Amino acid sequence: MAREAYVGPWLPEPIVTDAQPDRHLELADDLSIAFMTILERLAPEERAAFLLHDVFDVGYGEIATVIDKSEAACRQVVHRARERVRGDRKRFDVTESAKASLLLKFTAAIEARDEQALLALFAPDATWTADGGGKAAAARAPIEGAARIARLVIGLREKLWAVDRTVEVATINGETGLAIRDGNRLTATLSIATDGEQIVAVYAVVNPDKLQQHRLPLSHRRSTFVFAVDNRGDET
Repeated sequence: MAREAYVGPWLPEPIVTDAQPDRHLELADDLSIAFMTILERLAPEERAAFLLHDVFDVGYGEIATVIDKSEAACRQVVHRARERVRGDRKRFDVTESAKASLLLKFTAAIEARDEQALLALFAPDATWTADGGGKAAAARAPIEGAARIARLVIGLREKLWAVDRTVEVATINGETGLAIRDGNRLTATLSIATDGEQIVAVYAVVNPDKLQQHRLPLSHRRSTFVFAVDNRGDET
């Protein structure tokens, strides 16, 4: 499907693995859903030049050959892309254990139907972005604000309970996240951006086309609900 015709927010296809996240890996942070989403906002030429230079350490001369521009023009393209990325990207030095702790508090609060606990977990200006691609219930614009997100999640917990639906901590694009499934079928992934104290952004992928290749082994069962967003209202 062409990006212009895509229904609702577009998020990168999640990479779900059994390996433990390692913040010491050189490219671990550059695989995160949050970072990849920022890259998607760049023009194709900017994205290619930025990745080649700042991520893969390719020289401007070689980049000039790839994108068919002069070296001087390539420097400007990379500089412009870098400024946009820095402007959008929130850099926090957060350990994976801190992120896992927040996610476990998150699932516990939902299981307890504790809206106040959820409010405390989210930053006041937090956002919830869900990618359903028109094939799964998902809001067509990000949900903004801790109060709206808390009400949304509690509502989903009530509506979408299923006895065979489980949530487990998993590695999503090199970082600690949540994998939601019905039996062995992955139905959603949840990635977060956090300052270590609160969740500042949630990225939920529920488009089945982006999840069908994954089959996860049984492990730590946390709860029986799914993270998706109904597009029939602000908080549902």
